[in-house]
Amino acid sequence: MATPATEPEVFDVVIFGASGFTGKYVIREALKFLPPNASPLRTLALAGRSRDRVAAALRWAAAPGPAPDVPILVADASDPASLAALASRARVLLSCAGPFRLYGHQVAAACAEAGADCLDISGEPEFMERVEADLHEAAARNGSLIVSACGFDSIPAELGFLFNSRQWDPPSAPVSIVAHVSLESDKKIVGNFGTFESAVLGVANASKLQALRRSRPRPAKPRIPGPPPPTGPLIKHDKALGLWVMKLPSADTVVVKRTLSKVTEHPEGLPGVEETPDFAERRKEFWSSVKPAHFGVKIGTRSILGVIPLICTGLFIGILGGFSFGRSLLLKFPALFSMGWFRKSGPTEAEVSSASFKMWFVGSGYGDSTRASGRGGKPDKEIVTRVSGPEIGYITTPIVLIQCALVLLSQRGNLPKGGVYTPGAVFGPTDLQKRLEENGLSFDVISTRTLPSD
Repeated sequence: MATPATEPEVFDVVIFGASGFTGKYVIREALKFLPPNASPLRTLALAGRSRDRVAAALRWAAAPGPAPDVPILVADASDPASLAALASRARVLLSCAGPFRLYGHQVAAACAEAGADCLDISGEPEFMERVEADLHEAAARNGSLIVSACGFDSIPAELGFLFNSRQWDPPSAPVSIVAHVSLESDKKIVGNFGTFESAVLGVANASKLQALRRSRPRPAKPRIPGPPPPTGPLIKHDKALGLWVMKLPSADTVVVKRTLSKVTEHPEGLPGVEETPDFAERRKEFWSSVKPAHFGVKIGTRSILGVIPLICTGLFIGILGGFSFGRSLLLKFPALFSMGWFRKSGPTEAEVSSASFKMWFVGSGYGDSTRASGRGGKPDKEIVTRVSGPEIGYITTPIVLIQCALVLLSQRGNLPKGGVYTPGAVFGPTDLQKRLEENGLSFDVISTRTLPSD
């Protein structure tokens, strides 16, 4: 008699793109939560194109101890069958292989078809919005929750915005909340080449994003008191923060706006597939305390000289990214065209461990929202909050991604059955902020003041 075939093991978490520069840091963070640690992460597998490279990444992540016995699966973003097999073996798939416009859609599609949850660390607006347009219905039907931007892009911005917004007790209300990001280190700050490549490809495909948006229904607009804030200068000195700040075209802005649009459509938030009565009450209370506001992002440095590399990098990408030869130059010489901010080798371990970030959220609004139309619409109240944490790409991003996965594993019934959503819409009412505070990030109220009337 033939022996019945055994079903392949389904893992709590599968990390895809595990051998990449970010992927190996995600492995290192995930290993902290495997048994005997008390966490919902009981089983883990790693996946990538090369078994040998993934095994090397596992050894690196486990050092100085021995590598644990973690299964390695072979899958390639260019091979749909391998992705389908991979997604069928994951409760939660962590997608770490970028640029996501090249490799991410196929992974998300496999998860949507298999009913597996998928979290990625993309900061690419076109990818995120295209996944929503293409896969939301299938994901909702099959019980697959797909959430992009589950790293530094854009969880600190999303939770930071919501944290500031919830400080405005009635009858006060914000009209704008602006994030001011400061990257700090006693060594050189160096970004990953993949981030630079994603920015270059984003400029190259900007027309595709606009065409996608024109083809879709207009998103719901939240009701925000008072007139929109003035545009203001491109660069300014913020004396209160001690920063020279420059406006930053950021995925964070796009993601926060998408969350506010979703909450405008669902004022009580997204109900869970099998949520508990206590969580349903918490969800409704949470979203009733969130006040919509105009949102933007600025990047800051202590010295005006620090703004120069930012301007030059933006100009080079904006000008050269629009044609193929220019893009080839940018991608061949990233250190040159970013004035050392990005290099193909990525940062050293010392550069990673010495870096940190601070993100101030400056909320301006009205002490009494019923007076928003008076006084020429001029805000009379300011609340400043701050989110801070370790290096953004290889420490904060893995922390955030793994904590999002743990929320999915431990609280799945309290979350939507499936669909493509933003992090804020899914994780806002959960204990994700508390988890991040327990793992190296801080959320603080810095000041509340009345603004002068003149």
